[in-house]
Amino acid sequence: MIRPLSLATVFAVCLTLPGAEKWQVQYFYDKQKSNLVINDLQFASPTRGVAAGVILEGRRQEPVAVVTADGGAHWDVVLLKEVPISLFFLNENFGWMVTEKGLWQTSEAGKNWRKLSKLPAPANRVYFADEKVGWAVCGKKTVLQTGDGGDTWTPVAAAADQPGTKENSGFNWIAFATPQFGLITGFNQPPRNLFQEFPAWMDPEDALSRRDPPHLSYTLVTRDGGKTWKSSAASLFGNVTRVRFGPRGLGVGLIEYAESFRYPSEAYKIEWTTGKSSTIFHDKRFAISDVWMMPDGTVYLGGVSVNGELRTVVPGRVQVLKSQDLSSWTEMEVDYRAVARQVTFSATDENNLWLATENGMILKLK
Repeated sequence: MIRPLSLATVFAVCLTLPGAEKWQVQYFYDKQKSNLVINDLQFASPTRGVAAGVILEGRRQEPVAVVTADGGAHWDVVLLKEVPISLFFLNENFGWMVTEKGLWQTSEAGKNWRKLSKLPAPANRVYFADEKVGWAVCGKKTVLQTGDGGDTWTPVAAAADQPGTKENSGFNWIAFATPQFGLITGFNQPPRNLFQEFPAWMDPEDALSRRDPPHLSYTLVTRDGGKTWKSSAASLFGNVTRVRFGPRGLGVGLIEYAESFRYPSEAYKIEWTTGKSSTIFHDKRFAISDVWMMPDGTVYLGGVSVNGELRTVVPGRVQVLKSQDLSSWTEMEVDYRAVARQVTFSATDENNLWLATENGMILKLK
């Protein structure tokens, strides 16, 4: 197993490098008595991008998309009719937005949206191979497939074959490495005793002593472009929350753990041609919330520094680590104003990589 470098060490190394890349703020929602919560960020091209979320003003919430058509130099706020959960863009124009109440489509990179027919089940995320063929990953052991751009959907039978009760199961991620090879991840999480469990900030001792037992982790794999899917399940601590595929049969994934686990998250290498995986990074002082693999194999880990024992309560300084060999890691310079609980990556190529924080900031690597 690879022993991760301490963050202090990698930061010291970064400071000695002349002309090092830096994450600079492009957009920050900074208004009194209101906050922008960004749920997802997607760039369809080097110029067109969308960040979707809600503006909170007291008890009032206003769904919005923050869009750019010039690579992030300028951003416009577009009002939405439903709270967005996730985004997927096929190209510079066509994109889909999963909301709490349905699925929407845009043909102008997020500047206008039309609602599609109601999904048979609430979705978490969608993926489209082209303008017509796509999949939606949902709760209750449900994966849906469409052949007409999202107007009608049919269930993928392999999703329901997973063990465990339907009520405590769901799928949360879908990614394709090639037009033929695709992966869907999910989980079966046993219910907790709600009468003995309070939020971490209300009962810190209980949160730190709470032990999450291992649970079932679901996987669906296709090797024929989604015509057929093979299901499997394994016992796992934590949840697989991200999978990003890269070149030469490699990818990188992310597992996030509960408060009481010895470290908050773990990044791992995926050899999708063989099915093998191995840990590449974990550190108890760094809570990773997204990973990214570039076409040249460079990997980025994005997250926040851990302040105190309760990781999810206090926001931390945004941190990004970079590696070209998946063994040695360098911490990158990030604007000092970037403080958050979690981050989201989006990229179109090696020269255009962005990062959004959940509290209304968007940064670009320059």
